Amino acid sequence: MRGAVAAGHPLTAQAGADVLAAGGNAVDATVGAALVSWVAESPLTGPGAGGFMLVHRARDRSTRVFDFFVAVPGLGLDGRELAEMDLVDVDFSGGSTQIFHIGAASAAVPGAAVGLEEAHRSFGSLPWRDLFQPAIELARNGVELNKGQAYLHAILDLILRHTPESREVYEQNGERLVAEDTLLQKDLAGTLELIAEQGGKVLYEGDLADAISQHVRDHGGCITRRDLEEYRVIRRRPVSATFCGEEYLSNPPPSAGGLLIAYGLPILEELGPGEPGTAEAIDALARVMREQADARIAAGSVRGLARALEERAAIVSRGTTHISVVDGKGNAVALTASTGAGSGVVVPGTGIHMNNMIGEFDLAKPPRPGARLSSMMSPSVVLRDGAPHLVVGSAGSLRLRGAVLQNVVNIVAHDLPVEDAITRPRVHLEGEHLHCEGGHDPAELDKLEAMGWRVTRWRRQNLYFGGASAVTSIDGELAAAGDPRRGGAGVVVE
Repeated sequence: MRGAVAAGHPLTAQAGADVLAAGGNAVDATVGAALVSWVAESPLTGPGAGGFMLVHRARDRSTRVFDFFVAVPGLGLDGRELAEMDLVDVDFSGGSTQIFHIGAASAAVPGAAVGLEEAHRSFGSLPWRDLFQPAIELARNGVELNKGQAYLHAILDLILRHTPESREVYEQNGERLVAEDTLLQKDLAGTLELIAEQGGKVLYEGDLADAISQHVRDHGGCITRRDLEEYRVIRRRPVSATFCGEEYLSNPPPSAGGLLIAYGLPILEELGPGEPGTAEAIDALARVMREQADARIAAGSVRGLARALEERAAIVSRGTTHISVVDGKGNAVALTASTGAGSGVVVPGTGIHMNNMIGEFDLAKPPRPGARLSSMMSPSVVLRDGAPHLVVGSAGSLRLRGAVLQNVVNIVAHDLPVEDAITRPRVHLEGEHLHCEGGHDPAELDKLEAMGWRVTRWRRQNLYFGGASAVTSIDGELAAAGDPRRGGAGVVVE
């Protein structure tokens, strides 16, 4: 089938394209690509991840989000207290560091395997097991690290080699893997074979569920067998906003990322997006980012933010990986999934690297076990006259919503080609500091400082500003681009 795929790794994008070429639809292609991402992009995603898949169907123009994000562990435990987590400081090699909490106590209940299966069961067309073979072969035979993945291995080294089990995967001869080294994941290949034959539930029932729970519990975590058995995928209606006459759809509550973008786009339209790269355009973006941050604080909760968005709509016309797919029938899928920065905990004999999502939040008072954690993940689609114009999402922790926002603006407001939109330098407002990525005109940054902004100038592009993947469909012409900040790729199937 004709279509286009964009993803965070060339092998991921090609796997999705191969599924389209074999006659699969957008959901099939997304699943096939996601499985390969578990292998090729294993520092960021895998069976231990959680995520969201937004599916737009051409036949009835419906859009739904499959929520398979992580859940708070601890069902069946009395008097539960969070164990102490390990701290590591990740240096992005560009002027910013971020502290991550890792270890077994940071691991939340994953949902990736059953999430992919639920979406495929609902809308897939090719047999489930047929989508696994490329991922299994890559896990067993190895993947050569490209520069983007080698960079991730370098900055996440303290996490990837945190435990004896993780060192067995991510270490060779006592050293971390570097570019052109081969990453072998034979245990993960065996797990993929089990999921292919028995379905995603194999991780949540029986011996494999016992192995996951026991290993995490033995090392101070809270994931119980009951947590795994009672985990469910949730279908949600997307949040929406109007921007430049087009409809933006994204991830709804309890997550905040899509809401904040939907809140910010109409504000930006009011301000006027300006000419790309100018001080005026950057000033408008920064003001929107400040408004988003203020709204989030003032609302006090994601539900409060949702109410604020509804009120505004009445006044105005109103460490993650991402895969974007459009097929020849006009179906569109945006999938964002993540293990966070990873916990450093690999379940023995399975190759499953557990997420560190509990460690991503300030949980002085833990939420009730079974509850979904909120997320900034923002898998998004923009519809023009009811048909997909743009499918986009990003990695990037707290910066990912800004990466999505800026790509929507670049493509919808500025009408830039997708590759140009993805590679344009980005900005991120962190408190009072306006971080400006390398590639901006220094004279425009001087103007920003004259406007009163405290500008932090980065010398070059950096994954700190997100790793976006996007596909566009304009008058039947398809285009796809992955983010050069993380070695991404886009493939068009004609």
